[in-house]
Amino acid sequence: MEKRFQAQFPDVSGYQPGDLNAFAFPATPIIINKDPRTILMGNWGLIPHWAKDMTIRKYTLNARVETIREKPSFRSSVNNRCLIPADAFYEWQWLDSKGKNKQKYRICTADKQTFAFAGIFSMRFDPNTGQESLTYSILTTAANEFMSEIHNSKKRMPIVLPKDLEGEWLANRLESEQVPEVALTAVVT
Repeated sequence: MEKRFQAQFPDVSGYQPGDLNAFAFPATPIIINKDPRTILMGNWGLIPHWAKDMTIRKYTLNARVETIREKPSFRSSVNNRCLIPADAFYEWQWLDSKGKNKQKYRICTADKQTFAFAGIFSMRFDPNTGQESLTYSILTTAANEFMSEIHNSKKRMPIVLPKDLEGEWLANRLESEQVPEVALTAVVT
């Protein structure tokens, strides 16, 4: 990961690779625009600086790119950009109209290489613990044709950044609607 993103972990001991459950709000590697040469550990589920507690994070795992400037949870973090490294993600395809029967898919880039999701982050001081916490959300957009077949209930997908535009994303020189599609592939799991 360090070689791929040309950044270093200050302390790699907190990094545990593996499949993640978003609702466990795991700490994962992220690279923030304020320090693009360092891989930090942030918790999935953005907690705005003004939040009184952490309960909001179950609603902020993902951020719809179309509304981040309007939503109070996200609008103060719009310019706090980050990369969220991954090698795959999972989506469930509904096999019936109610979603009682589902098929799980593992989705990765066509070249099966590590990639980065587009994200936003927040730094929040917790007065209860006296600690600062780094949290983030993955940006989502309307699903393309490929992902619409798989994520057929909500028809959404995370924004996967092309490698050559990751720096542009971090530098705020790239808007989400300018991100070209990255070729994806899926395997039934």
